[in-house]
Amino acid sequence: MDHCSLAGDGSRLRAGSHRHQRSRMCLRTRTPHLLMPWLLLAILTVVSWPAAAAMRSARVGDLRRETVDLFYHGFDNYMRVAFPEDELRPVSCTPLTRDSKNPRNVELNDVLGNYSLTLIDSLSTLAILASAPPDDRNTGPKALRDFQDGVAAMVQQYGDGRAGPSGLGLRGRGFDVDSKVQVFETVIRGVGGLLSAHLFAVAELPITGYDPRRPGDDPLNPRPIVWPNGLKYDGQLLRLALDLAQRLLPAFYTKTGMPYPRVNLRHGIPFYSNSPLHETSPGSANTEGPAEITETCSAGAGSLVLEFTVLSRLTGDSRFEQLAKRAFWAVWYRKSQIGLIGAGVDAEHGHWIGAFSVIGAGADSFFEYALKSHILLSGHELPNRTLPHPNPQGDWMDPNTLFTPLSDVENSPASFLEAWHHAHAAIKRHLYTDRDHPHYENVNLWTGSLASNWVDSLGAYYSGLLVLAGEVDEAVETSLLYTAIWTRYAALPERWSIKDKTVEGGLGWWPLRPEFIESTYHLYRATKDPWYLYVGEMVLRDITRRCWTPCGWAGLQNVLDGQKSDRMESFFLGETAKYMYLLFDDDHPLNKFDAAYVFTTEGHPLIIPKSKPMDGPTRRRSHQTDVTVYYDDAYTNSCPARPATVPLTGSTTAARKDLYHAARMLDLHLLTSPLPGLAGGQSNSQATARSDFTLFPWTLPAELMPRDGVCSKVNHPLEVSLEFASNAQQVVGGSSFNFMLGSQNLERLSPDRIRVSSLSGLKVTMRLEDTEEQEWRVTRVNGVPLGRDEFIVLDRAILGDVSDPRFNLVRDPMIVKLQHLHRVQLLPNEAGDDEDMFADGYETDAEDSEDSGSDDEEPIPFEAAKQTNRSTASRVTNFGSLVKSLLTRVVASLDSQIAYSPTLRPGVSARRPYNLVINQTAVTPIGLGAAPLPPVNVPAGSRIPAFGPVSDAIFPWATVYAAGDACAGPLPEEAPRDHQVIVIRRGGCSFSAKLASIPAHSPSPRSLQLVVMVSHEQDDGADYRAYAMSMAGAGLVRPLLDEVQLTPGGMQRRHPIAMAMVGGGELAYQQLAAAERVGLMRRYYIESQGTRVRNIIVDEGDAGDNL
Repeated sequence: MDHCSLAGDGSRLRAGSHRHQRSRMCLRTRTPHLLMPWLLLAILTVVSWPAAAAMRSARVGDLRRETVDLFYHGFDNYMRVAFPEDELRPVSCTPLTRDSKNPRNVELNDVLGNYSLTLIDSLSTLAILASAPPDDRNTGPKALRDFQDGVAAMVQQYGDGRAGPSGLGLRGRGFDVDSKVQVFETVIRGVGGLLSAHLFAVAELPITGYDPRRPGDDPLNPRPIVWPNGLKYDGQLLRLALDLAQRLLPAFYTKTGMPYPRVNLRHGIPFYSNSPLHETSPGSANTEGPAEITETCSAGAGSLVLEFTVLSRLTGDSRFEQLAKRAFWAVWYRKSQIGLIGAGVDAEHGHWIGAFSVIGAGADSFFEYALKSHILLSGHELPNRTLPHPNPQGDWMDPNTLFTPLSDVENSPASFLEAWHHAHAAIKRHLYTDRDHPHYENVNLWTGSLASNWVDSLGAYYSGLLVLAGEVDEAVETSLLYTAIWTRYAALPERWSIKDKTVEGGLGWWPLRPEFIESTYHLYRATKDPWYLYVGEMVLRDITRRCWTPCGWAGLQNVLDGQKSDRMESFFLGETAKYMYLLFDDDHPLNKFDAAYVFTTEGHPLIIPKSKPMDGPTRRRSHQTDVTVYYDDAYTNSCPARPATVPLTGSTTAARKDLYHAARMLDLHLLTSPLPGLAGGQSNSQATARSDFTLFPWTLPAELMPRDGVCSKVNHPLEVSLEFASNAQQVVGGSSFNFMLGSQNLERLSPDRIRVSSLSGLKVTMRLEDTEEQEWRVTRVNGVPLGRDEFIVLDRAILGDVSDPRFNLVRDPMIVKLQHLHRVQLLPNEAGDDEDMFADGYETDAEDSEDSGSDDEEPIPFEAAKQTNRSTASRVTNFGSLVKSLLTRVVASLDSQIAYSPTLRPGVSARRPYNLVINQTAVTPIGLGAAPLPPVNVPAGSRIPAFGPVSDAIFPWATVYAAGDACAGPLPEEAPRDHQVIVIRRGGCSFSAKLASIPAHSPSPRSLQLVVMVSHEQDDGADYRAYAMSMAGAGLVRPLLDEVQLTPGGMQRRHPIAMAMVGGGELAYQQLAAAERVGLMRRYYIESQGTRVRNIIVDEGDAGDNL
């Protein structure tokens, strides 16, 4: 009967009465029927359990009303005390305005522009409250009146946006104020707030009981709407949004397409002297005082698309949409080779500032706008980019004229989805970690290596974004850490240290931010898990007791001691209260609105209305076929099914096996009493009787937890540190590790490779990772952290004396390196003939070139190939031209005082050819027909000279036969007899059939040594990087020889032929056919205690200069 009590006292009494009636009836029946009522009761209990365990609707209604009270306590006090100023000081109960005494106080001045910011940010929240369900306080109608009165107040202060007398308000004409503000904040708060309120005013966004539209109305040209307060609404907010946005246009006059971070709403950008805006008017730029900072952030530059696109579509002014999209792509095109974007970027020069890649502050809303731009633009026409400006003689600004127009691809919603997919894939690869509990780290932009070990409160938004992207599982697991942080601190500190498990660097403020409750709202909408209702209740309770003042709501200056800051940021009413209300109003029309609307990063709902069809030519619509989108099966392009409720519990989240992993990261299980400053936080909750605070959120009833819940093992991978002796030569045959830390011995070859020049004193930290198969990954070398796809390169020559089971050199049985030599004449000959690029038989004349119409599928002997295969010669000539061009550019880039000489270095003749070496990863076959490779190998430490002769030990084979696909019949007998290498194209017949076409021959050093199959797959390991990828687990496809090797006559081959396969397609085939010499190198890798180390490359000293 305990379970029935979850449904309330009424349910319990009814269940008890029913039980007694059934018992009296059963006494008059036979004994077996005594089981019937208990069975029925058990079935009813199990069926009704999830609903009973969920939060009761009455309690949700109470929380909804408390949220309305929370909003109005802040809004009413702002309107009473601070309006028409920007914000409210809730502690001192005075208006908060710009810091006119300190113009460089960007914390205030970037946001506060003297245009009634809090009212603008609050209008869309009022419109949402206007759809509140009927109650005894008349919440909905009151909020609608307040919304309409708020619009009227804006018009009274700033005019109606027209050029005539009605456009002049009490504070000025539009937003003609002498305020230098941040472009990003002004767009998302000011422009976005005005646009969202306009869409509510014209009923393009829903308000219950409010629909002034008439049949035939064009949403882009609405007719005037008369409101009860006497205002005739005819688009005043839209015109004011246009006025404000036009004042931001000067900031977009940059050479990068990214806007300057700040602009003066009246004077433009006189403080950016290098702007193209000032090039035609010298002296107009004010260069007095310190230079203005040109640093912006990825979020600030790339998060303007939603607001500016809606503005352009509503007004027909295409400038804004194109500027915002161009800024977005300007950021995205600067991503690193591993797909990451940085946090800080210079808007004037376009380079990254700092090397941090994060999901939080600096980059957060960029990812948000990548996905939401796709949602907003889907189903709409591509923008009209050819509209002439309406006032040719007037003050018309269009920074788009500085750039080439955006392409259809860059305007397409599919391209934004592609950007999101690639951005999230890079984040999942390099920032996401499941160590301890899934969360996101801050990493190096270029390498992906760990840069800092903290999470910031702004990053809490990402779980909600993942919900919109359909990545619900990842959203649920990563949100748990933020819930645990809130449980511990009753707020989210600006930064929390994962390593130290405390507030990071004294950054303990919480300025009433919305990101955590925003994600909680989206998670509840996707899962309907009551867990998130209790999380919302926790947030509401903690804000109410910690942030309340008689005059409003104050942010926390320090979450540890509860010290309040004297500021109520406008986003508290515009976002935090809004998301909290929508969380508790499940039936709100916006929650059921079946349309492509989005919330901006400031929490303002936006939608592009679909205009009434008009006669005349129409613009093209955006279709998926207009662009080429990279597709990956791993990408999520649809929403998953809602998770099934776990039996006997109403919460799938509460039943997760990793629930306590996040609590463990916060040490919630060690807290036996509230932290200082949190007294009273849990006093009224059901958690007071517990000995610790492991169960979170603290508002969660114990009944929502499964009785038999289990916890999975915390992911804490094994790590080992190996230290080499300061002189490895002293420990031959024994362990080469000790506790001495040596010198760095490191050289950066590329963003993803570090060469270790010596083992002396080397310290390596390795982590055992469970991927498809268990493997080690080096995470640090000499204290330098490595990214997930970063490799260290060791020369095999320095590994010869190492003998230790923890660091063992092993020859790779599958992968080898195929090398072919091409000798290229870099400099012109004495006659000045720059066309003669080949030496020693590479020259071709016109007659030979014309006689090149032979079928590519015909066998081509090596000597004949040089003379008749114009394609081959052309390709290799191109390689020579490329090398020559690069060399010329390098010389030209040197100091101008250094005279250029055709001699590359003293003693090197201009006629001596350059040794161009092409390396290809090759894989050996498997199966009955596989034969051992020839017993050749390059001695460790061998080097290939740039010019002159090359040792036969490195390139032992000098004759190559190009056999086409070898499927048409037996090859000539001289092919294996007189050639050491036969090159065959893949395809047309099986590998075994290709080998069977090779005639039998007597083994000798001059006869066939190796058959090279060239795959038509371009990415089957055509270069050295493929080897690194194979080390990382990507792998290469091994050819299968499923039968023993046969001769053309069908006899079993007495001397099986060694074979290897390379990728690279036709280009690789032609290069091999024209090679001067060919060699083979065995590959090696490192094992530790029998397990492979995946990101150590063992090479011959050439990892940095392979072609």
